[in-house]
Amino acid sequence: VLHKIFAEGSCFGQQSENGQKVLVEFVSANPTGPLHVGHGRQAALGDALSNLLKTQGWSVHKEFYYNDAGVQIQNLAISVQARAKGLKPGDAAWPESAYNGEYIADIARDYLAKSTVVASDGEPVTGSGQIDEIESIRKFAVAYLRREQDIDLQSFGVKFDCYYLESSLYSDGSVEAVVTDLQSINKSYESEGALWLRTTEDGDDKDRVMRKSDGGYTYFVPDVAYHASKWSRGFTHVINIQGSDHHGTIARVRSGIQGVAQKRGWNIPKDYPQYVLHKMVTVMKGGEEVKISKRAGSYVTVRDLIEWSGGVSEETPASERDDAIRKGRDAVRFFLISRKADTEFVFDIDLALKQNDENPVFYVQYAHARICSILRQWAGDEASLKNVALDGLNSPASDT
Repeated sequence: VLHKIFAEGSCFGQQSENGQKVLVEFVSANPTGPLHVGHGRQAALGDALSNLLKTQGWSVHKEFYYNDAGVQIQNLAISVQARAKGLKPGDAAWPESAYNGEYIADIARDYLAKSTVVASDGEPVTGSGQIDEIESIRKFAVAYLRREQDIDLQSFGVKFDCYYLESSLYSDGSVEAVVTDLQSINKSYESEGALWLRTTEDGDDKDRVMRKSDGGYTYFVPDVAYHASKWSRGFTHVINIQGSDHHGTIARVRSGIQGVAQKRGWNIPKDYPQYVLHKMVTVMKGGEEVKISKRAGSYVTVRDLIEWSGGVSEETPASERDDAIRKGRDAVRFFLISRKADTEFVFDIDLALKQNDENPVFYVQYAHARICSILRQWAGDEASLKNVALDGLNSPASDT
C-alpha cells in the first residue's frame, strides 16, 4: 500500500471518471437574511461530499436553490419599507411579521441612497429610493441579501455551479405544468375548497394540500416542479442536504415527482431525490449558549462563527484580518464535518481558539507541521521514496 501511495501521490484512492453525473443541492437559503450556522453546516457537508464524489469519478454539479417567492419574501419587503420610513423594532407601528436584524436597516439605507447591488449570477439592481414602491423594495432587498450570502459563501470557500430561483418556476409555467400533470392522472382531488395531492398512495400518513383555498400553492409544490427540472436536465442522481426539520417534506416531494414521472413517461426511482438530513448546531461562547446576533437579530450567522473562530474583533488590524478569517474558516469547516450529520453538534468557540492539543484543528495542523519539519531535516528527494525497500515493515510495531 505504501508503494502505491508513493507512486500515485495525491491521486491515491481516486477513481477514474465513471461517465455519471450527480447534482448536490445544499444551503438553499431564503434570501431574507444572513446565512445562519445551520446553513454553515450544510455548506461544509455539501462541499465535502461534492469533493469526495469527484474523487470517485462522478461529474458533480453543485446547486443553490433560492426560495425567492412566498410570504417570507413579502415580509422582507415590508421590513425594509418600515425601516425606510424611519420605524424600528419596538415602535408601535413596527409590522408584527417584520425582521428585526440590523441588516434590515442597512438594506433600507442603501435603497434610499439609490445604490446598485449585484449577486454573483444576477443582473444589477438599483434602488429607486421610493418608499411606497414595495415591488422595487422587494427586488432590491432580495438582490442585496443574495450578494451578502455570496460574500459569506466565498469567505467559507464554497463555490456553486448554479443558482436556481424558485420564482423562475412560476414565471416559466413549471409550477402550473406539474399541477396540471397531477390533476390529469387523478393524483389530486378537490376538497374543502383546496386541491389535495394523494400522497397516502406513496406511504405518507395523510394527503397534503397543494393549492390552498385562497389560490396560493403550498411550499412543496414548487419543490416538485424544481425536481422535475433536475430530472429533465439529465440529473438522474440527486442528493439534497437539508435540516432535519425538512423531514416531513420528503414523502410529499417524492410522491409529487412520481406522479409527474407517470404523466411524462419518466422512469424515476422511488427514492428520488436522496436526502442527507442534518441536526441543529448549538454555539457556545464563554461557557454559555449564544442565540442572538446583532447582525441577524435572532440567530448566529456563518459570518459571526468564522470571525469568532478566527479571533476577529473590531480591534483586529486590517493587515491581519484576512489571515484571521482564513483561520476561522478552516476551523469552522473542520468542526462542522467532524460529526455525523444526523447528530446534534455543539460548536465551542473557546475550544476553536485554543492553541493546544485540546483543539483538534490545532492538533491536526501541528501534526502536519511536524511531518513537514521532518522532511525538511531529511533533505532528501521525496520522489525516491517510491523505491525504498519496505520489507521490514511487516508488523504493527517494529524495532527497526
